[in-house]
Amino acid sequence: MTDWKPVIGLEVHAQMATESKLFCACPTTFGGEANHQTCPVCMGMPGQLPVLNRKAVEFAIRLGKAVGATVHTTSIFARKNYFYPDLPKGYQISQFEDPICTGGGLWIHTEERGRQFIRLNRIHMEEDAGMSSHQSDGSSAVDLNRAGVPLCEIVSEADIRSSAEAIAYMKAMRSILRYTAVSDGNMDEGSFRCDANVSLRASEDDPFGTKVELKNINSFRFVGQAIEYEIERQAKALDEGETIDQETRRWDPKKGVSLFMRGKEDAHDYRYFPEPDLGPLVLDPEWIAEIESSLPELADERAQRLVQELGIPLYDAEVLTAERALADYYERAIAVSAGEAEDAKLISNWIMGDLLRMLKEAGLSIEQAPIPPEHIAELVGLIRLGEISGKIGKKVFEELWVGDLGPAEVVDSKGWKQVSDTGAIEAEIVKILEANAGQVAAYRGGKNKLFGFFVGQVMKATRGQANPGVVNELLKKLLDS
Repeated sequence: MTDWKPVIGLEVHAQMATESKLFCACPTTFGGEANHQTCPVCMGMPGQLPVLNRKAVEFAIRLGKAVGATVHTTSIFARKNYFYPDLPKGYQISQFEDPICTGGGLWIHTEERGRQFIRLNRIHMEEDAGMSSHQSDGSSAVDLNRAGVPLCEIVSEADIRSSAEAIAYMKAMRSILRYTAVSDGNMDEGSFRCDANVSLRASEDDPFGTKVELKNINSFRFVGQAIEYEIERQAKALDEGETIDQETRRWDPKKGVSLFMRGKEDAHDYRYFPEPDLGPLVLDPEWIAEIESSLPELADERAQRLVQELGIPLYDAEVLTAERALADYYERAIAVSAGEAEDAKLISNWIMGDLLRMLKEAGLSIEQAPIPPEHIAELVGLIRLGEISGKIGKKVFEELWVGDLGPAEVVDSKGWKQVSDTGAIEAEIVKILEANAGQVAAYRGGKNKLFGFFVGQVMKATRGQANPGVVNELLKKLLDS
């Protein structure tokens, strides 16, 4: 079998977070009653004229600047003509030859190839189509609430080489969209979905093979599965001497297969021509500069800064900065931490471990976390200062999750303060050694593993509150004497 090399490009469709549609004042709220968020404009009634949503243009500029693209001062809307029941006008207003943004790119990181820069070809604005649903009796229904919803289509270059890179790219793009507030990136509601173009070639030096498009994939897991399946399907066909046809397929997650939708589809098939009801979009360079100056620090840049300033691992930094709210939470905890850089890794561990696990189990976002970041910092400080052990820290965390007290207050109210008094600990050790004379003799006879047994007995006797370092030191002295 030939070791075929995948070539992948992604077309991401992100719903912009405007309150109204791209060319009319209808709301974009998700989940409304079918066909109740419509008007003559988005329903394609004769004689109705589109009016461009200024906020959507601002969002497209924000995204373009965030990914380092060129934002053009002049762009053109076009009609993309095709017939489908949920496209009421028989065409989609999009941008073709002259999009609002070209170029740019973003960084991703995978274990296989490390840090990679994925180039972008273009970003353009377009309106969404409606939504068709197919009933069990064989009939179909059309909901036009989504018709006219503003989208940014983000087209990558064919720089992606694996399903892992495709997932990393989508996560990085979603992070940028959410950091900049251009889109909520909610895949369950259709705010963030992608088409994947997949082809194979025998070596990295060969021309690209014939591409197959996988349409409308709406989860990271499905993107990975669909691309893996398509790579295997094409590789098998090529190994058997078949040719790959340019076609569009859909991913069936239940069956785990891609299915044929339609044959070869190129730009000329859509008969693009300039939208006669919309003049050229001409942007003021000062407005573009003003929007660029308002951009926040993005996830990749923020992660690199946290590594440099705090010395935490890159993996931690990438997890903590994937969501803007999570990064803000972490940095708030660091800001009030007495240990600052010394506590940075410990705070990272508590957030990435216990906090994110509890949030996932409870179905909560970081914004809904019942434990404020200041309490995470205080908890870490108590452990660092030896006021409580790490084991007691777990119990304190559980109390913080369900109560209103701060960490120190929980420790005081529960009597969980760590015992470091050598006299009190030594007295407990002496009692335990006297009660376990046989084990003491065995330990002194060479069974060193019994040391852990004695540590456990002391911690049990002190309800886990004895300072482990003091326990180990005193036990070793008394056992070896």
